[in-house]
Amino acid sequence: MKIVAKSPCRVDLAGGTLDIWPLYLNHDHAETVNFAVNLYTHATIETRSDRKIVLETLDLGGKEEFESIDALLAAKKFKLPLLAHALRWYRPEMGLNLTTTSEAPAGAGISGSSSLLVTLGAALNKLTKRGYTLEKIREVAQNVEAQIIQVPTGCQDYYPAMYGRVSAIELGCDGIQRKEIAVAHEEIVNRGVLVYTGKPRNSGINNWEVTKAYIDGDKQVRRNFGKISAIANGMRAALEKADWNEVGRMLREEWSFRRTNAPTISTELIDELTARAKKAGAKGSKVCGAGGGGCMFLLVEPDAKEKVCDVVRELGATVLDFEVAPKGVQVKVSA
Repeated sequence: MKIVAKSPCRVDLAGGTLDIWPLYLNHDHAETVNFAVNLYTHATIETRSDRKIVLETLDLGGKEEFESIDALLAAKKFKLPLLAHALRWYRPEMGLNLTTTSEAPAGAGISGSSSLLVTLGAALNKLTKRGYTLEKIREVAQNVEAQIIQVPTGCQDYYPAMYGRVSAIELGCDGIQRKEIAVAHEEIVNRGVLVYTGKPRNSGINNWEVTKAYIDGDKQVRRNFGKISAIANGMRAALEKADWNEVGRMLREEWSFRRTNAPTISTELIDELTARAKKAGAKGSKVCGAGGGGCMFLLVEPDAKEKVCDVVRELGATVLDFEVAPKGVQVKVSA
């Protein structure tokens, strides 16, 4: 049997970090806003006639082998922990070759790891006939990622991989609800510039540092998150109305408060890009994910897009061509 799966990564627009439990419970109508981007993670599973488990990541160049699933379960450390931990949960009974790759640049901050766990979960769910719903695949993926990074994880990163398109992730005492935002995808593409600034030095720590400060009762951090929550509500409303001036203003405000929470989220390059892109016609910008490098999203007027892209390239960053991914995770099975 051969199973091939893929799912998109995401660009977060507003409300990030609020999706980490229990932060959102302290804010009425908490939500995050994001869209799926056509940079995909891929997984291919091919069953074997023996019991051997062979894992390989093509983009990272890593490979790891186990004599059986029992040997994998008995192992204390892994060269490829994301793949191994997914297999630890789904526990396929047969031998297999599992190969993965990601189209997202290293440390891009567009949830490549979360997307890959959804991709793996969907493929392994099909292989093992667990019968999980898409929401259960998300729950497992989020918990597996927390096992790997050893800190709490947010929920928003998995939904673009699950459904594609543009989403509001509503967060409350009654659980998590994903609602599609009806906005023309071509407008986001025509008005958006996705930039890769380089691999972060501190990838993965900013959100946890902020979460700890919040839980410890840091009044400034809590006030800022109250404002970030309100901005996410405003971002959703602006997108629903296609009010691009307001979308730009929400991006600027979100970035301002997020920088106050975690100064290391920015870098000299990001600061210079923000300033020079504004002069070239950008209406707003923010770093994707935990920052410290990685990707930025800039909103521009369509007639200023090329000028802003020129500024990005002059500063040594990379403009990533993108579309809004219209579909979430996809799985194909063949004999």
